[in-house]
Amino acid sequence: MNELQTDSLLSDENLVAEIVRTKSSELFSVVYDRYSEIIYNKCLSFVKNNEEAQDLTHDIFVKLFVKIKTFNNQSKFSTWLYSFTYNHCVSYLQRDLNKRKKKILFTDDENQLDYLHDEIDDEQIFNLDYENFEKAIDLIDPNDKILLFMKYQDDMTIEEIELALNLGKSAVKMRLSRAKSKLIKIYNQL
Repeated sequence: MNELQTDSLLSDENLVAEIVRTKSSELFSVVYDRYSEIIYNKCLSFVKNNEEAQDLTHDIFVKLFVKIKTFNNQSKFSTWLYSFTYNHCVSYLQRDLNKRKKKILFTDDENQLDYLHDEIDDEQIFNLDYENFEKAIDLIDPNDKILLFMKYQDDMTIEEIELALNLGKSAVKMRLSRAKSKLIKIYNQL
């Protein structure tokens, strides 16, 4: 068995430790092979454009090679990489929104949204018309989009979202509730 085949059998965490120790691009290619398709699909869910998703995926892996030493084993590597990817995509979208000075349809006045918090359940989200849902999700803030994708697209639990975003349970629940409210508000304006 050659070295790369042996390395492909290592756990993510052991592989990362070896990459940090050796700074080996060959070992990093194993991480790339394991996760490039998943990362590409996450990027595609944010930008809805194949070429842009490929560019984002490339940027993430370039940045990851430099930042992989910051992985501290406090969570699974896949969870850490997931958060790394989301943060990169959110930053990209925020820069893009600022460049285009795109006007967002909702106001961030939390008091105006409070009355919606308890009224929106998962069933309402699942019953939205897909075409208008896609339009609405593209218009909300990237930080809200990340929460909705984690919960509904990736079927993550509140606890998994807590770990990925390094937030407390009540903060995740509150932000998720607000994100759902904003989504519904925009959806209803379409």
